Amino acid sequence: MSALVARIAAWANRNMPRREELEHSRFVGPFARRPELWRFTRRSVPRGVAVGLLVGIFALIPGIQILGAALMCVPSRGNIPIAALMTFLSNPATTPLILAGSIYLGNKLGFHADISTFYSLMEHGAGVREWAYWMLSDAAPALVIGLFIISTVTAAVGYLVASFTWNWWVRHKRRAKLEQLMAGRETK
Repeated sequence: MSALVARIAAWANRNMPRREELEHSRFVGPFARRPELWRFTRRSVPRGVAVGLLVGIFALIPGIQILGAALMCVPSRGNIPIAALMTFLSNPATTPLILAGSIYLGNKLGFHADISTFYSLMEHGAGVREWAYWMLSDAAPALVIGLFIISTVTAAVGYLVASFTWNWWVRHKRRAKLEQLMAGRETK
């Protein structure tokens, strides 16, 4: 398993654009030159987590997710790499669960979407046309409202978890440093 992780990390290092390369881009350059969007701080990391989860779940279109998360990090001053990473929560394995959950939630809130049609479209491997017809029917309001609620709640929970984890990690490191300092004083 570690060989696979090492290969994926090596591939990412070769193919991911560097910040210096992004600074020379006409479109991304003004944002890439802002160092606060790339630093890992106690405020920017939870913001990046929240933005990445919000966009990653609500906009289930690959490619649009990372771009949307990066653009939303600019006004919210979130960490762009963390936001891009968090968009991968919605992947081919989790997308059907997210969609089914959002339709269920939309139906519970009074909108009407036929979830059995959703499952039959998934089972039969329906094409884009069939999905578009289904989305343009009564399913759209239930799906959009459900996605909005799920993504907002997930983003809020992600923000809190990232914030508490960051604070715990800082306290842990400070405590270890203090113990090391105290142990050094006792030996003298």
